Amino acid sequence: MTNLTIKPKQVVKALLKSLPERAQEVITKRYGLGKDPEKMTLEAIGKTYGITRERVRQIENYAIANIQKSKEYESQIHAFKELEEMMKSMGGVLAEEDLLDSVSKDLSIQNHVYFLLVLGRTFKWQKEDDHFKHRWHVDEGTSKKVEDALKKLYKNLKDDDIIPESEMIDTFLNHIEGLNDQYRNDEILKRWLSLSKKVGKNPLGEWGVSHSPNIKAKGMRDYAFLVIRKHGSPIHFREVAKQIEKMFNKKAHVATTHNELIKDPRFVLVGRGLYALSEWGYMSGVVKDVIKKVLEKHGPLTKKEVIDKVLKERYVKENTILVNLQNPKYFKKDKEGKYSMAS
Repeated sequence: MTNLTIKPKQVVKALLKSLPERAQEVITKRYGLGKDPEKMTLEAIGKTYGITRERVRQIENYAIANIQKSKEYESQIHAFKELEEMMKSMGGVLAEEDLLDSVSKDLSIQNHVYFLLVLGRTFKWQKEDDHFKHRWHVDEGTSKKVEDALKKLYKNLKDDDIIPESEMIDTFLNHIEGLNDQYRNDEILKRWLSLSKKVGKNPLGEWGVSHSPNIKAKGMRDYAFLVIRKHGSPIHFREVAKQIEKMFNKKAHVATTHNELIKDPRFVLVGRGLYALSEWGYMSGVVKDVIKKVLEKHGPLTKKEVIDKVLKERYVKENTILVNLQNPKYFKKDKEGKYSMAS
């Protein structure tokens, strides 16, 4: 959290003194500056005074313009300067939510800081769109560079990409042209990444496109995928359930987790209760099916060759492979001792 030496509530109180009483009341209600931090709509304020929402908007605009021209504004210029320096130190362009959260978790204080941002001549607000969240900047050039870089970054991502944070930061940095050295640090770059609605971070700190289940995990299957992927090798479904609870703080029943693993083609059963990711190249099916696929791929093989290749796909006993291989309905042995398909 950022430490401000100014007291936002005191600064706003001093600024509001430049306004007539009703204008003060309208601004207080509109921006949630009173005891109740709930912001009121133009329509709700209009009903309070028996005037149109358009008239309320006019009063709001008049109030802001009047404050900006007042001696009170000049007397508080140090407060706006401090806010500006704080924003520059954080990257010069910030998502509105991140900016306000960095100042205080108190909604009332956030409302007062927001009002100061509205008043300050150096602060520029940009409305959210398909690509970006609501954001503020004090440096238009940097803001444009960051947005262009984020769009390039998203364009080069595949739907199933899962990228470590350090790699994502490096790639993002490579897309930003002519960046001022003061902004070349990981905290600022992560803050800029969070401006985007199109890229996101999963609970394990890995990045990708925000709509991907690898990033925006929604259910047990998605959590299981992230657990097994992080584990890096086949893992028992009981351990998967345990790790979901540990890593994501989600209740994971063993039976439910197992059922989800069975249903999803992203997972392959490779041993008794052991699951791997199909993207690792494991073959699907029971041992008999794996033997079939091995023989189809490699042609006739010796008993040892069959066992070696099946063991790369399944965590089973050699005897289980031999029992399946002896089934004449599916497999046959030639004079050279090599096995092939029976038909």
